[in-house]
Amino acid sequence: MGSITLSKVSKVFGAHAVIPSIDLDINNGEFVVFVGPSGCGKSTLLRLIAGLEDVSDGDIVIDGKNATELPPAQRGLSMVFQSYALYPHMSVRSNIAFPLKMAGEDKAVIDKKVADAARVLNLTDYLDRKPRQLSGGQRQRVAIGRAIVRQPKAFLFDEPLSNLDAALRVNMRLEISQLHQDLKTTMIYVTHDQVEAMTMADKIVVLNRGRIEQVGSPLELYHKPDNLFVAGFIGSPRMNFVNGAAAAAHQAHTMGIRPEHLALSKDSGAWQGTVGVAEHLGSDTFLHVNVDGIGTVTARVSGDFAVTHGDRVFLTPDPQRVHRFDDKGLAIR
Repeated sequence: MGSITLSKVSKVFGAHAVIPSIDLDINNGEFVVFVGPSGCGKSTLLRLIAGLEDVSDGDIVIDGKNATELPPAQRGLSMVFQSYALYPHMSVRSNIAFPLKMAGEDKAVIDKKVADAARVLNLTDYLDRKPRQLSGGQRQRVAIGRAIVRQPKAFLFDEPLSNLDAALRVNMRLEISQLHQDLKTTMIYVTHDQVEAMTMADKIVVLNRGRIEQVGSPLELYHKPDNLFVAGFIGSPRMNFVNGAAAAAHQAHTMGIRPEHLALSKDSGAWQGTVGVAEHLGSDTFLHVNVDGIGTVTARVSGDFAVTHGDRVFLTPDPQRVHRFDDKGLAIR
C-alpha cells in the first residue's frame, strides 16, 4: 500500500519542459518532501502524481499498477491544498463527511469514520461548528480530516501551511508529523521552506528547474550535498561560499562552510573581519562579518557571545566540516 514510482516522467507546455524527465521511487509509508524555490516544478510534479495534470511522457505506477491514464478519483490518493476549500454553509462534521456521502457510503460507516478522524485531529468538540467559527489551523485540520476519511493509499500536501502565521505553522508541522506516525500512510509534501523539509521528511527531493538535484534523508543532504545548489538551499542560515585563495588552499574552486561550523574568537583565527550586523535571537546569535579579502561571511554562535557592530573578530572554519566544489559546482568527495 502506498508505493509510488515515477519512470521517465515529463511535462511539457508548448516548447517549454517544466519537468524534463524524472525517475523517483517513493516507498510505502514514507514521508517524502518535494522542496525547491518557486517555479522549480514541485507543485506540477505533485499534480502529475494526483492526476490533475496529464504527463507528457513516462509512467506513474501506484502500488504496482500503472496509473498514468487513470483519472484522479481512481488513483486512491487524497490531496490537501494550500486553500482549505471548505464549504462555509456546512458544519465541520458535514465537511469531513462530504467525500464519503458522494461515494454513497452507509451512514453508520460515515459517522464512525468522521468520529475517528475528528479524534485523531482533536476536532471532536468542533464537529457542529461552521468553518467561520474556527481558527486557520483548525480549518486546515478539517481539510486534512476530509482526506483521512477516504483512507487513501497516500496523502498529497501542496504547501498546506502557507496561509498560517509562524506559530501556527510550527504547531501544524508537528501535528502533521504526528499524524504520519499514527497513520503509517505514505505522504508527499510540497514546500519551499527548507526548515519544514528538514524537520518533517524521511526523504527529501530537492528540485531545481524541474530536475531532481538530490534525493536523501535530511541529514544526508545537510552533511553531504551533491552540488552548490543543494548546499546553499539546505541549512539555515545558508552555507557560506568562498572562492579565490581560501578555496584553493582546500584544493577546490569553491569552498563551503556552514555558519555553525565557524569558530569565533576576539583574539586569533584563520580569517579576520569586522562585524556588520549582529542578530541576537536569544539561544543563537547570527553574525554577518565582513572578512578581509573574502567578503561577507555568516557565523552562528551561542546567544551570550558579546559582540556589536564594528567589532573586529576572527573566524576559523572547522577543517572537518569544509565542503569542496569544482568549477562545475559539483561536490568533491
